[in-house]
Amino acid sequence: MNGNIIETLMFYFEFPFVRYALIAGVLIALCSSLLGVTLVLKRFSFIGDGLSHVAFGAMAIATLFSVDNDMLIVMPITIVSAILLLRGSESRKVRGDAALAMISVGALALGYLLLNVFSTSANLTGDVCSTLFGSTAILTLRVDEVWLCVAMSVIVVGVFLFFYNKVFAITFDESFARATGTKTELYNLAVAIVTAVIIVLAMNLVGSLLTSALIVFPALSAMRVFKSYKNVIICSAILSVVCAVMGILISIIASTPVGSTIVAVDIVGFFAFSLIGKIR
Repeated sequence: MNGNIIETLMFYFEFPFVRYALIAGVLIALCSSLLGVTLVLKRFSFIGDGLSHVAFGAMAIATLFSVDNDMLIVMPITIVSAILLLRGSESRKVRGDAALAMISVGALALGYLLLNVFSTSANLTGDVCSTLFGSTAILTLRVDEVWLCVAMSVIVVGVFLFFYNKVFAITFDESFARATGTKTELYNLAVAIVTAVIIVLAMNLVGSLLTSALIVFPALSAMRVFKSYKNVIICSAILSVVCAVMGILISIIASTPVGSTIVAVDIVGFFAFSLIGKIR
């Protein structure tokens, strides 16, 4: 049985698109986990969900104009929306939850409307499901898209490591950090922009509706066992990468949707870490 599984995996790894999917999956999972802890502790988890809806709407616009590289449209729109969401949460006139509802639900509805009205695809339902749940997108990556994913991942990891102390400060005591002269608004803005980049990258892996799972589940799982911020970050990163690899491999063997399988593995990991935390 094990020999057949290994032979099946070796056969599939002869295809470049499978190797591309594994590389992109590992990088996206790593980036998602790094900021996941900060977003969960700051109660910004909703941003991931909202931005994923925005990215879906932006992708619909890119499809409407037949743009070859939809990143050219999806990335700027999602980043601008991240900035608007952050400003909305800081404004007294428009609270964070209201801004989230207006931007995310509006983008999701308009995106689906545009696809229905202007799409020339014969399989609109399949295209929408693929975008929302990432059923096949990760297996259709081109070489240039993989290199873009590598470049953006390097930037995300570099920003996180370079501003690690500042991110730590605004995560646990933003008021104190502001009082000591830290430009909290600037770093919150940087976190929002990096989150938007991660969301756009993760859409190819798990789809727009499941991207927040990559951010939330590894962080919550690590928090069940570790208490130190550094240990939670390290554990979250390792767990996220392992779950992504396992999800991709299982989806190849069992012919299941890649995104849903990865999230299912993340859920199993969460319950396993919860049990370990209770035992400890």
